[in-house]
Amino acid sequence: MDSGNLAWAVTATALVLVMTPGVAFFYGGLVKAKSVISMMMMSFGAIALVAVLWILYGANMSAVENPTDFAGNPFSDFGLANASSDQLVGIAYGATFAIITVALISGAIADRAKFGSWMIFVGVWATLVYFPVAAWVWGGGWAFSLGEFFGFDTATIDYAGGTAVHINAGAAALALAIVLGKRLGFQKGIQKPHNVPLVLLGAALLWFGWFGFNAGAEGTFGLLGTEDSRVGLIVINTLGATAAAIVGWLVIEKIKVGKPTSVGAVSGAVAGLVAITPACADLAPGWALVLGLITGAVCCFAVELKWKLGYDDSLDVVGIHLVGGLIGTISIGFFGTNVGLLTGGDASQLVLQVLSSLGVLIYSFVVAFVIGLIIEKTMGFRIKNEDELAGVDTAVHGEEGYLMEERV
Repeated sequence: MDSGNLAWAVTATALVLVMTPGVAFFYGGLVKAKSVISMMMMSFGAIALVAVLWILYGANMSAVENPTDFAGNPFSDFGLANASSDQLVGIAYGATFAIITVALISGAIADRAKFGSWMIFVGVWATLVYFPVAAWVWGGGWAFSLGEFFGFDTATIDYAGGTAVHINAGAAALALAIVLGKRLGFQKGIQKPHNVPLVLLGAALLWFGWFGFNAGAEGTFGLLGTEDSRVGLIVINTLGATAAAIVGWLVIEKIKVGKPTSVGAVSGAVAGLVAITPACADLAPGWALVLGLITGAVCCFAVELKWKLGYDDSLDVVGIHLVGGLIGTISIGFFGTNVGLLTGGDASQLVLQVLSSLGVLIYSFVVAFVIGLIIEKTMGFRIKNEDELAGVDTAVHGEEGYLMEERV
């Protein structure tokens, strides 16, 4: 990499890393005041453990020699002893994706999970699911090579993680929500954000960091300044789709409940960011606006599914990340430049997008469910009912998010 590409790759790595503290603020503000530390610690715990595992063996697992390989050899360069300086920059960038994918899952089990059990889940799920799936999608695996298998002239498109990040995390979140069961008193109105400004701060950090999330690969692969660079398109789509999704969400929210809310606005923003992630380099800006508008509206309805279907996805990881990830990934089969059904292509791209999405969804859900169930049946994953009532922060961490001193 030249100096410009190197500088952007390092900057993008920092931008994506700060997204996980953004998730911590976003999720932390949404939960009860007596659960905020627990919620934020789940994100910071993911940063710590996933980063260590990625350096030890995860990066090695994220690329394969043959499309039929499950994952790369974890011991091929254990601890990255033989990686070059330029390679290490790209590896660090990849680590930030692994970290935030795992952190996203935690929102589905807010207010009722043991921290130690969560950390065990983090290590096992990252090893068995995220690291191999990253290889499938970006490292030469079956999803990456699906078009070649069918003899198509195109390949599966997932520029920055519709499948590997959002569908992957959303499916695992659904599995854990089922394993841990419903919170005490689960019903509409149970979840009121204890700190809306904290939610907005988290969303702002996410949107800020997402420009590194979507455009960072341009520097990592040395594309800046070349005719192959699509950085301008990626940046404008990351802005436009997100803004349109806010509009879509707020319109539906106004129709549903009569008032547009700030939490609804930032939820729409996150939904738009999720949807544009796989498609950011392959949609014209006008189609990105259409995608954002559709995603914001659909996800506003999708977050209601938990009440109808009876699974307690505390912070709507399923409704926003799984649904938004599916919409964004599959939309390429309709809107993708020169490959979508509405933009000069045929059904082949749509077939690839659907199959890769379903493959990751099913695998992640099944493995997460099994891991979560084993943890629950052995050491226990869910805290005791009395601890849930008293507050997860004091029961699990011995701390309080807000210490209100009495005035004399």
